[in-house]
Amino acid sequence: MKDPKQIIQLQKRFFETGKTRDINFIKAKLKRLKKSIINNEDAINLVLYKDLKKPKFEAYMSELGILISEINNVLKNLSKWSKPKKVRSSKLNFPSKDYIYYEPYGTVLVIAPWNYPFQLAIGPIITAIAAGNTVVLKPSEISSNTAEIIKKILSDIFEEEHVCVELGGVPETTALLKERWDYIFFTGSVAVGKIVAKAAAAHLTPVTLELGGKNPCIVDETADLKLTAKRLVWGKFLNAGQTCIAPDYVLAKNQIKSDLIKYLKLEILKAYGVNPEISPNYPRIINMQNLQRLKDMLNDAEILLGGNSNTKDNYLAPTLVNNPGLDSKIMAGEIFGPILPILNYDNEKDIKLIISSFEKPLGFYIFSKDKRFCNSIITKYRFGGGAINDTMIHFGNPRLPFGGVGESGIGAYHGQFGYETFTHKKGITMKANWLDIPLRYAPYKNKLKLLKKAFKWLG
Repeated sequence: MKDPKQIIQLQKRFFETGKTRDINFIKAKLKRLKKSIINNEDAINLVLYKDLKKPKFEAYMSELGILISEINNVLKNLSKWSKPKKVRSSKLNFPSKDYIYYEPYGTVLVIAPWNYPFQLAIGPIITAIAAGNTVVLKPSEISSNTAEIIKKILSDIFEEEHVCVELGGVPETTALLKERWDYIFFTGSVAVGKIVAKAAAAHLTPVTLELGGKNPCIVDETADLKLTAKRLVWGKFLNAGQTCIAPDYVLAKNQIKSDLIKYLKLEILKAYGVNPEISPNYPRIINMQNLQRLKDMLNDAEILLGGNSNTKDNYLAPTLVNNPGLDSKIMAGEIFGPILPILNYDNEKDIKLIISSFEKPLGFYIFSKDKRFCNSIITKYRFGGGAINDTMIHFGNPRLPFGGVGESGIGAYHGQFGYETFTHKKGITMKANWLDIPLRYAPYKNKLKLLKKAFKWLG
């Protein structure tokens, strides 16, 4: 790896030229990036298969397609987003006009994860450069095949003083974090997120942390159970459950729990067949270490379906677990794998007892036809984002912010929210000269009463 100090100096010099803020320059780069993603689809699919055995359909839906859509959205709206926004001025400053100017932070460090290694690396870069920044990307060393193609694609499009990809493991990431950046964007685990936040705090560097958590999924007695099961199986076992917004556990109303389990088993069978290990539609766990972590969770668990594994292929079957204790390994932290615990509840007090046992999650899902119940739940609990009568689909709308709260993350991105994440919003008041009210100037004698009236008038 190159000396991080040299990389930062190189990028800072390029940033100071003003070229990174040229709308035409940005759009040209994004168009090239889009073309490269399309042209390299087969090569990208191959590395995603090597790293995660990800099916082509899943790869396009959750990695390539989302990025193409994000680029299209930025190309369509960037000129509008980047214009100064006029806001209502204060009567106190009359006569004046007020604006918000969007200013890039400068040199941005993006640290990407391994679970969606292409999309979650390129996605933040799209809006970071759209906002006028330079970027150093550190892809995950765990998904090494994807990291290599990311470096190749980005190196062909961007000069390293604009976008630079640094490969390597923990030592390289540690070295990058020791430096002073203008902004850090991290996607990954809570544990590593705390390390990133601590490193950023040393330089008072602003951060976005996209983390995770134990995402609940509540199913009440009014839900369409067949459809619920289909959507739950899709959301939970996509990418073999290695998704930060996947349902982590189900809270099923007592009276429908057994039927829900029956339909879940049927939907798993429909999706992946009698033996998911030979299904072309079912991915693998990223490595042996994570497979062992997941297998350890199943010790002493009441397994309703699945549970079998193959260490030679990092395979773990889609697994349903019945009513684990809140102090069990399964419920101790985010599962991040194809294990779905199914708990039961009788009333909202039971729901509160369970959900409140954990930190604020990144995702939250409710399956119900009862609008009052849904509204009550989504307003009562704090979480990053979610969906009613489906799972994970909010991620795909660029008009919705995506991000966590508390231990599930800091900040949000996607679409215009991503653009604003990577810009400082600079308030500017433009004062006219044709009138100058003398009230604010010294001497202040006999002016206080008038000042109080003025503030009262301002409301």
